Amino acid sequence: MLDDTYNELGAAERVTQNKVVALFRDHLQFTYLGNWKVSPENARTSPIEESLLRSWLERRGGESAVYAPKIIQTLKRAASNPSCSLYETNKAVYSLLYYGVGIAREVGQSHTTFPLIDWDHPENNDFAVAEEVSVRRVDGKTTRRPDVVLYVNGIALAVLELKRGSVTVNEAIRQNQTNQYKDEIPHFFSTVQLVMAANETEGLRYATTKTPPKYYLTWKRDQEDTPVNHLLEHLRELCSQKRLLEFIHDFVVYDAGIKKVARPHQYRGIKKAQEYLRRREGGIIWHTQGSGKSLLMIWLAKWILRNTPHSRVLVITDRTELDEQIDRNFNQAGITSYRTKSSRDLFAKLNRAEERVVCSLVHKFGLREGDADDIIREWDDTIPADFKVKGDLHVFIDECHRTQSGKLAKAMKRLLGSGIFIGFTGTPLFKSDKETSRETFGNFIDTYKFDEAVRDGAVLDLRYEARNVDQDFSPKGDVKLDERFERLTTGMTDEQKYQLKQKWGTMKALYSSRERLERIAANICEDMDRDLRLRMDAGNAMLVADNIYQAFRFYEIFQRTELKGKCAVVSSYVASSEATRTAGLGAAQQSEEMLKYETCQLMLKDFGFQTASVAACEKFESKVKEMFIKEPGQMKLLIVVDKLLTGFDAPPATYLYIDKKMQDHGLFQAICRVNRLDGESKEFGYIVDYKDLFRSLEKAVKSFTAEAFEHYELADVQGLLKDRLTEANKLLAQRLDRLRALCEPVAEPKGQDEYLSYFCMGENLKKHQRQRVELYTGTAALMRAYAKVCDELDLAGYSKEQITLIREEVEHFANARDAVKLASGDYIDMKMYEAEMRNLIDTYVHASDAESVSTMEDMGMVELLVTRTEEIIRETEKKTGKHAAESIGNNLKKEITEKRSLNPKFYDSMGTLLIRLLEDHKKGAIEYKDFLDGVVELARKIRGGERPRPQPINTPRLKALYDNAPAPRRHAERFPEQFALVMDRKCAGMQAGFNDPVSTRYREAFVLIREGMEELRDEFDLDINEEMIETVFNLAVQHYGRS
Repeated sequence: MLDDTYNELGAAERVTQNKVVALFRDHLQFTYLGNWKVSPENARTSPIEESLLRSWLERRGGESAVYAPKIIQTLKRAASNPSCSLYETNKAVYSLLYYGVGIAREVGQSHTTFPLIDWDHPENNDFAVAEEVSVRRVDGKTTRRPDVVLYVNGIALAVLELKRGSVTVNEAIRQNQTNQYKDEIPHFFSTVQLVMAANETEGLRYATTKTPPKYYLTWKRDQEDTPVNHLLEHLRELCSQKRLLEFIHDFVVYDAGIKKVARPHQYRGIKKAQEYLRRREGGIIWHTQGSGKSLLMIWLAKWILRNTPHSRVLVITDRTELDEQIDRNFNQAGITSYRTKSSRDLFAKLNRAEERVVCSLVHKFGLREGDADDIIREWDDTIPADFKVKGDLHVFIDECHRTQSGKLAKAMKRLLGSGIFIGFTGTPLFKSDKETSRETFGNFIDTYKFDEAVRDGAVLDLRYEARNVDQDFSPKGDVKLDERFERLTTGMTDEQKYQLKQKWGTMKALYSSRERLERIAANICEDMDRDLRLRMDAGNAMLVADNIYQAFRFYEIFQRTELKGKCAVVSSYVASSEATRTAGLGAAQQSEEMLKYETCQLMLKDFGFQTASVAACEKFESKVKEMFIKEPGQMKLLIVVDKLLTGFDAPPATYLYIDKKMQDHGLFQAICRVNRLDGESKEFGYIVDYKDLFRSLEKAVKSFTAEAFEHYELADVQGLLKDRLTEANKLLAQRLDRLRALCEPVAEPKGQDEYLSYFCMGENLKKHQRQRVELYTGTAALMRAYAKVCDELDLAGYSKEQITLIREEVEHFANARDAVKLASGDYIDMKMYEAEMRNLIDTYVHASDAESVSTMEDMGMVELLVTRTEEIIRETEKKTGKHAAESIGNNLKKEITEKRSLNPKFYDSMGTLLIRLLEDHKKGAIEYKDFLDGVVELARKIRGGERPRPQPINTPRLKALYDNAPAPRRHAERFPEQFALVMDRKCAGMQAGFNDPVSTRYREAFVLIREGMEELRDEFDLDINEEMIETVFNLAVQHYGRS
């Protein structure tokens, strides 16, 4: 049999799971339901334990007990709706959990609502935990077993996947993702609200259903400033009975097709705000840009509406696009809000209690400067005679750093009576405004500054660089431009240099221009070619132009570059007939107006809009914004002036180019457009400043807390921006040190043989699995850091000799990574992560090796040994040297393990032959050439499924049934053939969809298998058991399965 390298649950993982189960059972007072690992035929198909739910309903007594069957039936129907997606099903179930189940006592009578969970009294619920919960897969292929499942009143609300400390927590996250795929166990997640992944070294990650891996969150303990990796402490806090229910009830939202849960800082901010509101106090919540302020408002409003009698929420902002966005966010989250149309409409809605959430622009209160009495007198024509705010009003002021202007705010407070005011801001307050803000709103309820958000991983750190196009990129002749090309391509392979050379003509022409805008365009195009993320179409950029004319001039210039068709201008400009009326304007201004009009018309036509009406411009803007967010490779650059610099959430945005004088709030909000998370390839947001807003080019010491941010307190913006080159140099040094430390145990002279011996040969294949993962991820991180700075190492102070040594070391680690990945067989697990590394290696190391690895990934070792024998042996020897035999063995072993479910007995026998070959070679019983002959022959057997079988057994499915036939008591020599033929007939008779565990055809398939075995029982004296039936069913799924 194959060894247990890839199949057995590690002992360390079992220990971790025991600790977790003990925590829930002994400390958190969850009833232990047991280990629920069973065969597929007996596995669960529903996340609802009917007996437990019925018991809870009956214990509540009264009508809950009487109507328990109907309540359970309603919940089960919602949880297993085959016509709905997991998102839709989960949303329907959440509504029943949140509000309860409505049951009509009699036909035609109104519904009575019965709770499924007592949210207000956690102690009245039944909390339970089960482990190894076997759930039938949709395709019927054995089962999936979530490690730990938390039940409340018999309803599965949380799933936890665990890994041992040597396996990254990302593997547990990926397991959770896999389990939610359509052909896995999505039906089990229809009631689940928290999806968690953990190990003891990295701690707890949590999310909810259908959350992409990059958005899993790290829990932050109550008493600490930064996350720590203490698994049991994290679980103790997040999953205590009271907090688990509170979190699910108050901190889950369904937002425009995406289900989300709160981050730790959002939870903390809401909890603090609740305490203020209970005392009927207002205040300010300052959570930095990009950290989820809009969701904070939604969760707080939801809590207020539920917990405060007669409560209402008025949300005020000062920009139309923000007003639209907030109204849209509330409605998409299931909170009905009303957006006012005018001042009269605003006061009319406040004067009645029907609309519980109202959104309005601050302008609808009036803009005239004066004292509070003057402003109120102006409202006399608009305010109804009987005006009095109805209900218990809570006023949310969005971007309160702008809308809290003293006199108007005082007038609003007098008008709105006893309303509680809460200010929200994503930017620091001016030093001069802090006292006024406290007088208007009260104290800070909660602060979550940029540097704290970066430490928590809620947003990305920002890298800043001032560029002087007049000095650095001005036309200086071909020699200077050729020197620039050489610098740009420093560290690149010859192939990559050649590819960039083909594009250099266009950039050379732009750099040679006397016009500053063309040189900026050339510089941006250069970044598009040199930055890996931009080059691979994973990221994109925004350019802030000084005015609308310049924005369209930039657009016109980019049409002569590779960005043609992949950039657009988003502005307030509409190319209407009024725009062409230039009477009274000077010649230069007339020319500018015509250029804007004509360029805008052409741009809209390029994107399929034949007119430039207001409606067409709105549709155009929506289209290019959606492309920018969802298809970064098709919309690589958005050119803006004022629009999209606040409230525009676009994770792919990686670079912000600024060619406009900006300061304070406007600048702070703009630069945060690029701080959103977007997977591992986006490590930082980059700010390129063509206006030198911080005058850093004039100073010996670079500080980005003065000049453009001079009105802020130093502590409020500390660490917001860091110098790109300085930080890139630090990062390269840190990542080199990290890899050096990781590889310190590798024996000298640290060549290929020594790397393979340490990372993956012999017992180290299993023992050093975690170290291999660190080698792969660490090398990828090093390559990204090197790519960012390799052409500027001399500017960072390195000598030519040092630069050469760094390049050689980077190449050394890249080659070691490739060799280890190939020799260990890990390339099979790494396919999805290879695109970025291949691109980096092609660009900065070499191309041929990456190409050969790609061939193996695409074809597999078995196929290559049969069809390209000499080539793959030569390539493996080149990469792994004296470890070639074991490397080939590791790869074959991995492939055998992957294919085992097609024919377990056959592949087990092939695995046994492989192990024998490896052991004989290791002991010296056979020569290396004989070993190679042996593995090539083994590969041929695996490829052809060869072993002696009777003539009728001539298809893969018959062979699988023949090979896996059980042992009868009589006529053993002819039983396998008869078994295969009978089982083939029964399996072929299974109806389409038999592998759907919620279908009756699923059980019918087991009945057919049992019938076939009973046909053979008497003649062959066959002892039928569940394991035999399960084996045949699994083979049927592999070879006969139809969806």
